[in-house]
Amino acid sequence: MAGSEGLRLIELRHLTDLGDLAEAVRLQKTVWGFEDVELLPLRLFVVATKVGGQVIGAYEGLRMVGFLLAIPGLKKGADNYLHSHMMGVLPDYRNAGVGRMLKLAQRDEALARGVNLIEWTFDPLELKNAYFNMERLGAVVRRYVLNQYGTTTSHLHGGLPTDRCVAEWHIDSERVRAILDDKPLPRPEIVERIVVPSDIDVVRANHPKRAREIQAGISQRFLQYFAGGLAVVGFERSKETGTYLFAPWNSK
Repeated sequence: MAGSEGLRLIELRHLTDLGDLAEAVRLQKTVWGFEDVELLPLRLFVVATKVGGQVIGAYEGLRMVGFLLAIPGLKKGADNYLHSHMMGVLPDYRNAGVGRMLKLAQRDEALARGVNLIEWTFDPLELKNAYFNMERLGAVVRRYVLNQYGTTTSHLHGGLPTDRCVAEWHIDSERVRAILDDKPLPRPEIVERIVVPSDIDVVRANHPKRAREIQAGISQRFLQYFAGGLAVVGFERSKETGTYLFAPWNSK
């Protein structure tokens, strides 16, 4: 599968070769800056390809510029699903549509196997990711996990607890099909909002105590709204803020 954004031609490949999988491991370190002890090992990438997971690489020529790793999941009383554990794109390619290409390829492969749900976690303070997940892919959020991965060495996490939203991507739903076709459905009535300042990355880098206070307040409200049966169904952004939109959860 290939696509072009601007003057760049990006090719996607489902990875199985050990050398390609090792390159994805190395790219992981480049993107997140983890210390070696926190890197997902090559063995996990290999196992994912053997047990129904996915490893997809994005290439410009011979260079890997992004990758996606998913593993199969199982919930009591539910169909099998995919947990999309990691997607990384080199900084120079983050506005070139590579992430969306990887997610659409992931969806195509999952649908071909009869899988209808893909989940992943994301940092609620990463506003670009939130917009992408809600507005470009059509995911919803109904769960929030405090400090899911513990404090990590990644510069992207800024030493804060790794509080995470759980994105649910019901990939064959009317909502997702409409959004991917650029025909978004009307929003349900929005009853609550959580506003995050757009400069939160600057605050996290330079004022960690203040960033921790902001994060704690945001986390408390997420947990409160989800306990009340609400879901994140959209995301609005402006120059100054990013806003999570909550509505009662009625359907996928």
